[in-house]
Amino acid sequence: QVQVVETGGGSVQTGGSMTLSCSAIGFKYNNFYMGWFRQGPGKEREGVASIWIGRNIIDYADSVKGRFTITQDGAKAIVNLEMNNLQPEDTAMYYCGTGGMKLHPRTYKKWGQGTQVTVSS
Repeated sequence: QVQVVETGGGSVQTGGSMTLSCSAIGFKYNNFYMGWFRQGPGKEREGVASIWIGRNIIDYADSVKGRFTITQDGAKAIVNLEMNNLQPEDTAMYYCGTGGMKLHPRTYKKWGQGTQVTVSS
């Protein structure tokens, strides 16, 4: 059974940095997408960054390009999201997903429990 486990999150001031980590445990495939998504209060879930495990194909939402970096931890199904120059509009619940396609949340099959990121001005 696949489990998606997120770590990281918390509170930071504007301009600060934070790193989130996601592990996909029990995923059987060698090539698949893992992605980070976020959902603010009253908003739909949106894609932030995704990476094709095994091929290192990466996509970012325009709103985070140049500030966020998604990386894979070696050959493991672990991805990290390094977030720099955080802004109040980045405040949201962040979710990690697996088994989907790029930044399209509705295509993802498994999700973690989510971790809150709060950026204060």
